[in-house]
Amino acid sequence: MLKPFSEAKQLLEKIENAGYEAYFVGGSVRDCLLGRPVEDVDIATSATPEEIKSIFPHTADVGIEHGTVLVFFNGGSYEVTTFRAEAEYHDFRRPSQVYYIRSLKDDLQRRDFTMNAIAMDRHGKLIDPFDGRAAISRKRIETVGNAAERFSEDALRMMRAVRFVSQLSFTLAPATKEALHTYGHLLEKIATERKTAEFEKLIAGRNRKAAISLLIDSGLYRFLPGLAGFKKALEQMNEYDYRSLSGNEIWCLLLYCCGISAAEIEAFLRKWKLPVKKIKGIEKIFHFLQFRLEHEWTSLAAYQAGIAVIIPVERIWLILNGVEDDSGLAQLRIQYERLPIKRRTDIKATGNDLIEWTGKPGGPWVKEMFEKIEAAIVAGDLHNDKENVREWVARCSLN
Repeated sequence: MLKPFSEAKQLLEKIENAGYEAYFVGGSVRDCLLGRPVEDVDIATSATPEEIKSIFPHTADVGIEHGTVLVFFNGGSYEVTTFRAEAEYHDFRRPSQVYYIRSLKDDLQRRDFTMNAIAMDRHGKLIDPFDGRAAISRKRIETVGNAAERFSEDALRMMRAVRFVSQLSFTLAPATKEALHTYGHLLEKIATERKTAEFEKLIAGRNRKAAISLLIDSGLYRFLPGLAGFKKALEQMNEYDYRSLSGNEIWCLLLYCCGISAAEIEAFLRKWKLPVKKIKGIEKIFHFLQFRLEHEWTSLAAYQAGIAVIIPVERIWLILNGVEDDSGLAQLRIQYERLPIKRRTDIKATGNDLIEWTGKPGGPWVKEMFEKIEAAIVAGDLHNDKENVREWVARCSLN
């Protein structure tokens, strides 16, 4: 038994000793069967939240409306959720009401996919009423019961299905795949943040190209932020071998294939409700990608970009140009490390120094002068020494 499970065995035992059932459930059990890393475990129990809180002295109500209690036990924290059934879903995402039940099978029956509807007791015995283990062995994603019902209950499950294709390199069962075509429009009812979170996990998966193809073929892309008119762009994107790219690099490739201009990037990414810091990072990579598509790296461009931008830009450039040899990345790192300065604060002069040396009041000219100083130092025309900088500024002031 893997460490996260063995560490939590005593917690399950304590619940059982109090007269209730308790099992490991969900993604942790699935990943264990797949031989994937398991970081933490989820626990389902027949005990109600109040009963759990009577068993354990240290708890927190992290999701009490859904029957979840965070239990602090033996130096760890565990989400313990009461077996539950759900009333009708009123917004294609959340049930209108949750009922506590005592049946493990009925609890597993409400879950999304058979591979996620497997429980494991503290001895490692599996409870698998919906043949999830067989689905895992076939590398097949299939819903628990009728796909139309599962996706109508929670439309985000469709994005989860495609995300699992990317992460696990599984395929969809025919009925599950067909339901994407029929019920994809329900994604319009889902909060943008939820769809973005699934999309980001999707593009981080090893089988992302197959997942993007599935978004295209099923038509789900039409219900993702800003992508409704970009079927051909997504198809073009999938013509590239971008399996080595990650995160912001894939966002930049998507922007490139969609023909989004630099001026349009922020508005496009805001539709996805990405964090401002992430948007700024993508914008900077895209800006220097445009430069790189037309020029070789210069010392000044490398200085302005920084190594955290140079490498992603070059990786995208290699993909766009079909270059498999990435040995040039090491040379770029060496080129960057040889720069005499890496940032403006490395300059052996301050704004106050410029004002003192010239006798001029502060103003926009200070920033402009620093830009000239940076360029001269990076080009090797000015040694980064305070006296040399002072003399250089004096000569500039005379011209």
